[in-house]
Amino acid sequence: MYERKIIPNLNCGLDLIGEVLYGKWKIRLLWFIHIGHKRPSELQRKIPDASRRVLNIQLKELEEHELVTRKIYPVVPPKVEYSLTEFGKTVIPVIAALGQWGDEHEDRLRDVILKQVVPSLNE
Repeated sequence: MYERKIIPNLNCGLDLIGEVLYGKWKIRLLWFIHIGHKRPSELQRKIPDASRRVLNIQLKELEEHELVTRKIYPVVPPKVEYSLTEFGKTVIPVIAALGQWGDEHEDRLRDVILKQVVPSLNE
């Protein structure tokens, strides 16, 4: 497992939220859990570009940061569900605001991103 070699800089709120939410799929995982997709297989279907391993790692990190809880049901095969903690629910308005900003600037953001991804479009 990954072991951090450098102590994170935690001097301000932006550093702290970056530390907790850094990860390609974490914001989407939190949102999908919030809207009701709680089983790992459901989350995998909602984020098909992510490998199951990466999703599990990021879910574990969200659990370690006390944003989600994992419940294992004693059935065969084991059933696992994730839910937001009360603390995790407090980040949902922030994620909603980021999503709204992205929606409002969708065309411009898409153009900027595509210029970087597909340089031939600039010619």
